Amino acid sequence: MHKILPVLLLCISISATAQLKKNNISRVLGTLAADSMAGRKAGSEQSDKAAAFIASEFKKAKLQTLPGAADYLQSFGMTRSEVQEASVKYDSTVVDPADILVFAATEEINWNNTGAEKIYIPKGINIGQKIFGLTQEKGDKIVFVDSSYRRTINRFRSFPVQRFPGSGNIVVVLTTVEPSSYNVAIKSKIITTMLRNVVGVIPGKRTEEYVVFSAHYDHLGSGKPVNGDTIFNGANDDASGTTAVIALAEYFAKMKQPERTLVFVAFTAEESGGYGSSYFSKQLDPAKVMAMFNIEMIGTESKWGKNSAYITGYERTDFGPLLQENLKGTQFTFYPDPYPTQNLFFRSDNATLARLGVPAHTISTSKMDSEKFYHTVDDEIETLDLENMTMIIKAIAKSSTGIIEGKQTPSRVKDLK
Repeated sequence: MHKILPVLLLCISISATAQLKKNNISRVLGTLAADSMAGRKAGSEQSDKAAAFIASEFKKAKLQTLPGAADYLQSFGMTRSEVQEASVKYDSTVVDPADILVFAATEEINWNNTGAEKIYIPKGINIGQKIFGLTQEKGDKIVFVDSSYRRTINRFRSFPVQRFPGSGNIVVVLTTVEPSSYNVAIKSKIITTMLRNVVGVIPGKRTEEYVVFSAHYDHLGSGKPVNGDTIFNGANDDASGTTAVIALAEYFAKMKQPERTLVFVAFTAEESGGYGSSYFSKQLDPAKVMAMFNIEMIGTESKWGKNSAYITGYERTDFGPLLQENLKGTQFTFYPDPYPTQNLFFRSDNATLARLGVPAHTISTSKMDSEKFYHTVDDEIETLDLENMTMIIKAIAKSSTGIIEGKQTPSRVKDLK
């Protein structure tokens, strides 16, 4: 055991430390990552079971609900479409159905040169990011994309995108030219799924200033058998982060009333597009969110070993240096993200609020260039270092004190596209 343990224990009250002990963390993590949760796929019965468990932990900690909410479950609907019939023509060309991708919001789409915004996407851009971005916007769109993007477009077919109701219809057409006219007739079945974030609150003296602690509790569900195992347990991704959020909620609930209001949230549907955090971000005024500690995959050692973690987007605000200032006298270090080419700052639930200017960052230890159990059926609790994970949670608790008490305020994220 590393020397950080006695150093941190000196700074954390003995009564509250009981909430951050390894055995309690093991219990919560073991429940979330159990085979009975079947991989916690968003929208599934097991996902609802996981949400109910998290809500029960918030209740035991005596957290309050968001103002106006009846309980800890923040429910919202998402839609996806199944195409029944599709006919698209542009200029004098009849489009092969294999060259059509539809994100329908209504059962019928009938456009004849009008009714939709026409967009043409030539070669040379990140087509996946562009199409996904369009699905987050409102309004009807017909999108003609260069046929060189066929492989990426086909990936969207194998991974149906869910959307917020009322987002509008989007029809994507593969082509080799920029058309001047179009005719679209499509019939679809619209399927609505209810999803649920879990949100608890510790009111602070400053009721209009929030500090958010978050993680996503969903994972990939079940898949094809690998050595007889079909369940993507997601112990590290991200039952570890969700366990940290629960442990931190219990810890701070035992402390004196904080200066700033603390919000603890377990997001759904991160794996399928960040829909839980996107919905959550619309429920709070981002100007009132002082900081967001998003916690993602902390069950394994970082590339620097124990007593360390990294912060995505470290260079975008002074969030990291402020946290490190509160860890003086310990052996724990927060490092900048060592995997900049993987764009991790935009790949987790911090991204939505960060785009709105909030100093929202993800804390992780995952070795993204060599994490062999990432998105596999072997991501199970037995592969994690619970001792080190417990130390990381304690470090997050200690490092956040200046922000929670209003003595530190991280700089805002600027000019983020």
